[in-house]
Amino acid sequence: MTDNQKKVLLSIENLEVKFRVRSRILTAIRGISLDIYENEAIAIVGESGSGKSVFTKTFAGMLDSNGFIANGKIIFNDEELAETHVKKSRLVDSAVKSIKKRLDKYSKLEFGSQTYLEMLKLRESKKQKETIDLSEKEEYDKKIGDCLYKRTELFNYKQTLDPKHEKEKILKANADISAYDKKIENLKKEIKEKISARKKAAALDLKFKADYLEKIAILKEKYLKEISCDISSKTAERNEVLAKEIYLSVGRYGFFKRQQLILSLLKCLKNAMKGGMDLGDEETRNSVFDSVVFRVRYVGETPEKLCGVCVLNLANIKYSKDWGQIRGAKIATVFQDPMTSLNPIITIGKQLSSIIIKHQKCSEAEARKRAIDLMKKVGIPNAENRFDDYPFQYSGGMRQRIVIAIALSCQPKILICDEPTTALDVTIQAQILKLIKDLQREFKYTIVFITHDLGVVANIADRVAVLYAGQIVEVGTVEDVFYDPRHPYTWALLSSLPQLAQRNTQLFSIAGTPPSLYNKIVGDPFAPRNAYCLKVDTLKEPPMFKVSETHYAKTWLLDPRAPKIEKPEIIQNTHEKLIKAFNIQVRNV
Repeated sequence: MTDNQKKVLLSIENLEVKFRVRSRILTAIRGISLDIYENEAIAIVGESGSGKSVFTKTFAGMLDSNGFIANGKIIFNDEELAETHVKKSRLVDSAVKSIKKRLDKYSKLEFGSQTYLEMLKLRESKKQKETIDLSEKEEYDKKIGDCLYKRTELFNYKQTLDPKHEKEKILKANADISAYDKKIENLKKEIKEKISARKKAAALDLKFKADYLEKIAILKEKYLKEISCDISSKTAERNEVLAKEIYLSVGRYGFFKRQQLILSLLKCLKNAMKGGMDLGDEETRNSVFDSVVFRVRYVGETPEKLCGVCVLNLANIKYSKDWGQIRGAKIATVFQDPMTSLNPIITIGKQLSSIIIKHQKCSEAEARKRAIDLMKKVGIPNAENRFDDYPFQYSGGMRQRIVIAIALSCQPKILICDEPTTALDVTIQAQILKLIKDLQREFKYTIVFITHDLGVVANIADRVAVLYAGQIVEVGTVEDVFYDPRHPYTWALLSSLPQLAQRNTQLFSIAGTPPSLYNKIVGDPFAPRNAYCLKVDTLKEPPMFKVSETHYAKTWLLDPRAPKIEKPEIIQNTHEKLIKAFNIQVRNV
């Protein structure tokens, strides 16, 4: 079966994730696009700090509080969550009619959208004349941001100094901090003075002022005439569907939250109509709804209920109640250290059964039965007697098995494994990997495996995505990436495998360090560490080149104009070496 025939379970498009760190913005994920298929095992590999964990946290709703998704979509194709129903009642009918009435009123604004945009453009030109331009503002913001960052670093450094023995250093740090405060104050003052000077100059330009007032008056008169027209029956039909979509999209919330969201959606739709956006276009309608709540597309109704289908964009989920239906129930995570996932003062059985009761809505007796059955499936010996044990009474390997059991208790569609074998010894690692693969055959889940251990990748994954500096630089099947790697970073990762080193030779290591993600990266981010760097790598970011139907790599070496460069000798003809080194089970085609 080719990738085109497989069902896409999770579709990530141009994802960008940023963090606010000490008055600066760090871009951890930079434009990742990837399809994850149903029932596959995909490994996300790369050095520490490449963005592996941040990437998977975005679609599990587990980003740290200072992190945010700046751009992109994460479309989750789950039929069970997608189907949405709202039971009809007198209250629902009344709400839908009221929403439609408002939309019909707002629709008149569509007739004057072109004139409205002209007025906006004219007001913007007046505003620009009265203030500093965007490039100037960005320059000031950068200077202020740099000063704030350096001031914070100095303050943190001062906190480490001993007041008894390092008084001089403390005094110098205080003086430097005061200097940065003064510099920030001067920069802000400079901005205010420039804006004030521009406003005065604009006020004295009487010709510009008169022209502006004349043009805006003509446009206002034209606009009022245009929006006095009546809407067509076709627009009224569209508004009725829109009204039902609004109610379907907010129907799962409580009364007060629902009213708040309805008002927010009406405001967004009014602005969209004002601006002449095509609300008949699915993508446009999705984007308008996404600014408030994910859209539920109206598909029909019965005498009892309104029926719709969710467009589940995980990048735009804003409310914890929505994540409660997804995290654990549909997307579960197994972390590196099981003791960070288990409560040390609650019994294993209680932790497992409470999850089952919450998500599967069953009795305590039934939850206990299911929990014991799961414990047996993950290989816990004498499960009935060990049900009431505490986590400290289990070994590391057994604790990890329990964490896997908890993750699978809700029968999720996606199981994220964040380096789950790193804290375990080699023998137990092999057992846990086999367990995860064996359970995949039974529970039919998709595995997203985060690791820097390519030996793990060889034994568990169907496909591999190689991450570097927050970007996917190569993606393909295990065979593609291991036996025909095309990106120099993948070459370097494979070359550093101890299993490929020859006797009496030095182990290979990748020179240099990854780039700072605070700064804008020009060209290929791997260029400073790339032994095969071309001039174009330092100037322009490479596109993703297609090697085969399943294999893609982001390197200028694949450009037809690039010189032909052979991969390092150590990773040539690696097929037999890797099978022997990692005990890979050769798949029958």
